Parts: sequence; C-alpha cells; structure tokens
Amino acid sequence: MLISYLKLIKFDNLLIVALVQLCIKYGLFEPFGIAITLNGLGIALLITATILIAAAGNIIIAIYDQGDPRSNFLLLKYISEKSANRLFIIFNVVGVLIGFYLANLIGRPGFAALFIITSGVFYMYASYLKEIVVLKNMIIALLAALSVIVVGIFDLLPAITQKNRESQTVIFSIILDYAIFAFMIVVLRELIKDCLAINRDHNIEIRTIPIILGKERTIKLIGALTSIPIAAVIYYSYTYLFSHRDAVIFVLILIIAPLLYFMIRCFTLTSDKHLKQLLLLLKIILVIAAISLLFYQYILK
Repeated sequence: MLISYLKLIKFDNLLIVALVQLCIKYGLFEPFGIAITLNGLGIALLITATILIAAAGNIIIAIYDQGDPRSNFLLLKYISEKSANRLFIIFNVVGVLIGFYLANLIGRPGFAALFIITSGVFYMYASYLKEIVVLKNMIIALLAALSVIVVGIFDLLPAITQKNRESQTVIFSIILDYAIFAFMIVVLRELIKDCLAINRDHNIEIRTIPIILGKERTIKLIGALTSIPIAAVIYYSYTYLFSHRDAVIFVLILIIAPLLYFMIRCFTLTSDKHLKQLLLLLKIILVIAAISLLFYQYILK
C-alpha cells in the first residue's frame, strides 16, 4: 500500500527536487557567507511546501489521467479515487499554508502567490492544458525550473541591499542557469514519456508531438534537441569554468558525455525498453547537476 502511494506522488522525482534545493542552500549560499533570509527550519519548510504542492499536482494528474491503464490500476485497485482526492486537497492546503507562513516570515506576503499559482497550474494542466500540443511539455518543465528558482526567490532576494547586490546577483544568476538547464532536460523527459504513452494518448484522443509527427520522427527530434543543452553546458563551462581544470573534467565526463550518449542513442534505439533507459539517464543527469552545486565553494573561492 505504501509503495502505491509513493508511486502516486512520484516520490523519486520529489526527492530530486528536495536534493536540488538543499544543494542550492548548502552548496551556494552557506559556503560563501552571502546574505540570506531563511535558517535551517526555514529552508526545511520551503522544501516541504514545494514537495507537498508538487505531490498534489502529481495526484491530480493521475486522477484525471483515467485513460491510462496504469493509473486505473494504481487508483482503483490500491488507492481509491476518493482517497486520492482527499490527499490532493490536504497536500495543497498544507503546502499553501506553509507558503503563506514563509512569505510573511520574510516580510514578502506577496510571494505566497507563487504557491497558489503553482497549485492552480497543476490543476489546469491535469484538467485540460495537457491536451494542448507542445504546451503540455513546456508547463511541466517550467514548474520544474520554478522549483529551482524558488529557493533564490525566498532566501536570496529579500536579503539584497545596495551593498551586496553584486554578489547576490552572481549567485542568483547561477541558480537561474541551473533552472534553465533543468527546464531543457525536463522537456526532453516529457517528450520521451509522450513517445512511451503514444498508444494510450491515441486511445483517449490526446494530441501529442509523437502522434502528430510519428514516434520515430519524434525520437530523432529529441536527439536533435539534445544539442541545445549540450551547447549550453559547453558555453557555460568555457565562459565560467575554463580556468578550473577539475571542474571542466567533471562537466565533460558526468554531464556532457552522458548527454552525447543520449543524443546518439536517440538516432539508433529500437524499443520502448531503450526509451525507458534514456528516461532514467536524464534523471541521473539531473541528480549529477544538482550535486555539482556543492563544488562551487571550491571553484569560486
């Protein structure tokens, strides 16, 4: 039963979100002694609020996704739709309330709107936005990027003054770069998921890129799109890390090489099994990118 609930909220993805936020806090903020707003309890509450709202979003998507036999199996056999709806409401309410508390704690009550808007976007995505081609892939990627940026919004921005603006801006720009990278990787992941779910989407009459272009063409498109994050990482490494040999080696071996392998496989793979392997590879790349935040204290000092 517990495993069913963990699958319902996509617990593994939530762990990655928590890891990224922790690495930002303790890999970028703490080592450099920059002005921050949240203490240990504050960042724990921010992570909790983010995860709860993301979990609620995953639940509502599963509830609306009744055309997927896997979702029916999960919801109807192990978790009733009533229980799932109850969890959706509880997670949303608690997440938004924590968001309100944090926003008032840092003296920026308007920031609470981020949690309300995110919750609303998840609901709109589940109910009808997921039926809009391209937009369905972009929305999930934007929400993933927001989960990265939100740490800077709550912990960094309120502490900016005229004296520390330059250093704060440098750190926030790093967070923004990682958010953009997360966006690109999640777009690729969502396109692969669409390829894996092409039969289901066809049966429930949802238009996706694989249905419009065909599965094989879409996989090749994914391979071509992979050149964008590869180029972005190479540019970033050349611009900011070129004088740090160890950092460049880390990026080449653990991020660029896997992305190159991913791109090549997109032009040669032959089965859904291979697609699932590539899906896992992208998740590993996200984890490695998150962990890399812990090394900036040795690079920038």
